[in-house]
Amino acid sequence: MNIVPVALTFHDVSFSYPHLKVLDDVSFHFHQGEFIALVGPNGSGKSTMLKLVLGLESPQTGTIKLLGDDPVRNRTLVGYVPQHASYDPTFPISVLEVVKMGCIGSLGRGNKQKNTEQALKALEQVEMKELADRPYNALSGGQRRRVLVARALAAEPAMLILDEPAANLDRESEQRLYTTLGKLKGSTTIMIVTHDMRIVSSLIDRVFCLDAHKEGKKGRTIVQHTLEDEMEGETKRVRHDVKIPADYCEYPAGGKSE
Repeated sequence: MNIVPVALTFHDVSFSYPHLKVLDDVSFHFHQGEFIALVGPNGSGKSTMLKLVLGLESPQTGTIKLLGDDPVRNRTLVGYVPQHASYDPTFPISVLEVVKMGCIGSLGRGNKQKNTEQALKALEQVEMKELADRPYNALSGGQRRRVLVARALAAEPAMLILDEPAANLDRESEQRLYTTLGKLKGSTTIMIVTHDMRIVSSLIDRVFCLDAHKEGKKGRTIVQHTLEDEMEGETKRVRHDVKIPADYCEYPAGGKSE
């Protein structure tokens, strides 16, 4: 048995806005190299969770460790792909220039050659290198989403977070995106955030669900659920009636939780 390093830990975390308690004594963790889904209905607190993970908000109580340290110090190790990325379609910017934006703050503005090399490598990872010189506004929605993944990968992050990655994508674009993520699985810790509480990609190792059923003074809690295969084999169904204890830390390297 090998001990796999922990990527993210929430320990007794509570968070409230002035008139709304969002999280109440939330504890969970997952390991480096895993592919995780954080699911919950709209309004369940997923956006708040992301802000806490990225160090944009701080919990009132409890502790959060991101890759072994405080999220504020380690958030540069995380590549983030937002659900919506606004852009001016009239602005003349190429695919390569969009991806090079991901290097700012890690490799530095002045290292142009290194930035270009890293951006091209990231585009190759998402199978978009041949479109490096194409105008960003000429791409399809699915292609733009993969370019944003490449932008997040350009600085070689230890962890990749994608907010609603399949939103508004057709089936073919969604499959291409998950094929790309599948190639990264194991070498990069991946967490996707989605409101679809029923079906997740077959790539997912574990699912954590924000409980939005508690009303009143207490905020949401988080529980882990098991998965079962769908008939097609491309997706898995989330079984909310079977909860898995989240207190284990050891299993074979490269293996999945039991």
